[in-house]
Order: sequence, then structure tokens, then C-alpha cells
Amino acid sequence: MAELQIRNLHVRAGEKDILRGVDLTVTKGQIHALMGPNGSGKSTLANAIMGHPGMEITEGQILLDGEDITDADPDERSRRGLFMAFQYPVAVPGVTVTKYLRTVLNAHREGRGEEPIPLRDFRKVVEAAMKLTDVPREFSSRYLNEGFSGGEKKRMEILQLALMRPELAILDETDSGLDIDALRVVANGVNSVAGPEMGVLIITHYQRILHLVQPSHVHVMYRGRIVREGGPSLVDELEAKGYGWITEGLEAAA
Repeated sequence: MAELQIRNLHVRAGEKDILRGVDLTVTKGQIHALMGPNGSGKSTLANAIMGHPGMEITEGQILLDGEDITDADPDERSRRGLFMAFQYPVAVPGVTVTKYLRTVLNAHREGRGEEPIPLRDFRKVVEAAMKLTDVPREFSSRYLNEGFSGGEKKRMEILQLALMRPELAILDETDSGLDIDALRVVANGVNSVAGPEMGVLIITHYQRILHLVQPSHVHVMYRGRIVREGGPSLVDELEAKGYGWITEGLEAAA
């Protein structure tokens, strides 16, 4: 069973210590939500998991299926089954969606010792993924994310998720900047792809996506640590009370 384990993770960005001892385990078949105020370290954790070169791990470990990947290159992590949907997907002028998706898919196949996917088979799997995530077929010939709206960019991230079918997916504030219609499209795509063969970590500071994608585990991060954990009912509690009841208690105890 695929499992991502974060053990006592400390991360520095530049001269600033961001994460101060994070412990988190996400297992295949589970949907975890990581919430918290802005600046609490949520996106730093996502980038550290994926091997962003700007994140310096000063202590702790990242394990995937029991193997230490703390120092692994980002492409190795991707080939081993980690996926990240970005908060701000970048445009790639001159590279069509079809070309990009086939390149990524073949890179993963090469990592598994497989031959490149035949064009006919590729078309079938992409069309199926587009149908599943409600992405129009005409997007295939457009340059990746160039001229796309915020909602269209996020849908492209979910399309990649549906095509790659990773073992563990990290969605870094995929809901940010979306209107309610775009949010429903993205949430429906996540629900269509998620299942017993995939673990999901949704990073957000809003509750609205978690009413559409139901998490099995909820974690609250504050000042670089996970300070509260619970089940789906914790989302409702945060919606009713905000974060103040947690952060004020921590400040008082400090």
C-alpha cells in the first residue's frame, strides 16, 4: 500500500525557518485536508515534498513506501508516483497540451522501463481523461495554459492528474481564485479520479472545496507545525469558529 510519511520535517527558505517539525502520513485511498492561516507553511510543505530546490530540509525525512526520498530529484519523485497540482500553473508558449501530456506520460513509462505509448492509445486515454474532467477536446491543440482563465488552468491540472493516475497527489490551493462553477468542475474532477488506488493531500485555507471533496482526515497548520487534527467535523468547526480559537490558545500557552 502506497504511503507518504513526513517525519519531523524542518524546512528553511532563504534565511527563514518555515517548517518546524511536521509529522504527517497519507496512505493510498485516503483524502487528507491540510488547512491553516496564510503564511503557516502549507505550500512550503508541498514544495518540500516535491523536491523544490528553494526548500532546504534541515532536519527530518520524507519517505515514500518506506524508502527515503528526502534528497531525491523532483523528476525521480514524479516517476515514483508523486504528483502536484500547482496553485499558480505556468503557461508554456509553443508547447501544445497534447505534446506536453504525451511527453509527460512517456517520461513516466520510460521510468518504468516501458516503450513510448502508441499514438492511437494515447489519443484514447487523453480523450477519456478529458471526458472525465470535463475538459473540451479543442484544448488539445492550444498551447499549455497560454491565454487560459484561472479556472481553465486548474482544470488542466486535474486533467493531468486523471491522465497520470499517481499513487499520491498533492493539490496546492487548487481552489484559489475559482468561482463556484469552476470550483464544482475541479471538485468533480478530483472526485472522479480519487479512489482506493490514490492518496490525496488537499492544501487549502477555504472550507468550500471540502464540502465538495470530502476529506477523511483534517490537519491544521500554524507557524510551521501541525497543531490540530481530526475528521471531517473539524472542517465545520473551523467554518463556524475560524482559526482564532486554535491560534489564540497556542499563543496563550506559549
